[in-house]
Amino acid sequence: MTTHHRKLGKKPARLDPRTYKLTAPLAFRLPEPPPSVNWAQDVQWPMWCNDTLGCCTQVSVASAIRTWTGAALSPVQLTGQEVVDNYSAESGYTPGNPATDQGGVEVEVLSRWCRVGYERPGQTRDYLTAFGYINPCDTASVHRAISMLGGLYIGLSLPNYACEGNNDWVIDPQADNTIAGGHAVWLHGYDQDWLYLNTWGAPKRMSWQFFSQFSDEAYGLISRQNWTTLQGVSPEHENLDSLVDELKATAEG
Repeated sequence: MTTHHRKLGKKPARLDPRTYKLTAPLAFRLPEPPPSVNWAQDVQWPMWCNDTLGCCTQVSVASAIRTWTGAALSPVQLTGQEVVDNYSAESGYTPGNPATDQGGVEVEVLSRWCRVGYERPGQTRDYLTAFGYINPCDTASVHRAISMLGGLYIGLSLPNYACEGNNDWVIDPQADNTIAGGHAVWLHGYDQDWLYLNTWGAPKRMSWQFFSQFSDEAYGLISRQNWTTLQGVSPEHENLDSLVDELKATAEG
């Protein structure tokens, strides 16, 4: 589960049929997504303890909050301790007991974020408004989620070679393609050639082919708390209340 002081920590994808589906609402609202967007182009990313713990599902939560607040208001960056506290609260990890460092299931991490919230700097907890499934193979929906909602929370089954070095994540048939384990990351941008993310304390680029081959789950996140401006809309002028209502109506239908 560890390679060169880098930990994985995403348990196998559990695709809950009750999860909202975001594809149709996003397509209706943004038929032609922009060719490129990057919501966190110059951010300095912390390791957030993912070199010693399998807390990548919570690192991705912290990354989303940092991206949203940096784009919409002012940056809010969780401490390493806050990430570990959130990991403990959700996964049952007990500090000092390595046997309890078992990682997390993405839909459970996101569901708890909606229901109970997570620690963040300041006096308030952070709550996710809603989340919806996106097919990782649906490129247009990936574009729409990142451009409209400020990013995409994804899971990957990473090959061994992607756990080493600082190179771009690209398909390499000559490398060790044995799957090392599951890893959660936050996508904050894309263009024609690359998806942009952060992992293990650094920015990284991932090719679309790599994403298509190794991603096994993806979720668009709706954060009324972090992604809206004082006018009540996202930086892309999206009214999130109406989007949530539309999601609920689609699920009931």
